[in-house]
Amino acid sequence: MQIDFATESDYEYILARDQHIHETLILQKINANEIMIIRKSNKEIGWIRYGFFWDNTPFMNMIWIDEEFRGTGIGKKAVLQWEESMKQKGFKMVMTSTLSNEAAQYFYRKLEYKDAGCLLLENEPLEIILTKKLI
Repeated sequence: MQIDFATESDYEYILARDQHIHETLILQKINANEIMIIRKSNKEIGWIRYGFFWDNTPFMNMIWIDEEFRGTGIGKKAVLQWEESMKQKGFKMVMTSTLSNEAAQYFYRKLEYKDAGCLLLENEPLEIILTKKLI
């Protein structure tokens, strides 16, 4: 498995699969090194996309692993590498969130993320906010 920051050559892969970002923001995020591509045997199998909460705390907006590669430890390795990258940049904490009706909350808790609050939007399940201190 290999994880690298996305380049413009990854644009079409992301555009075709990431339904949670406006297409006009993809190149902007690529150029800011805010998308990491996960590859296996030189083939794209997923990505991590992040931004910054309050413009000072890395916030993982999305991790996606293609269905056939889930449950193999790739997601864990990708998150840990993203965390290490954020630590190397001098950040002391990272954040993410997940819906309360998704199993991802258990994935993050196994990686030592702690519940930090929630967000309740109309007609949506509770959004759980999670944080992790980088030591």
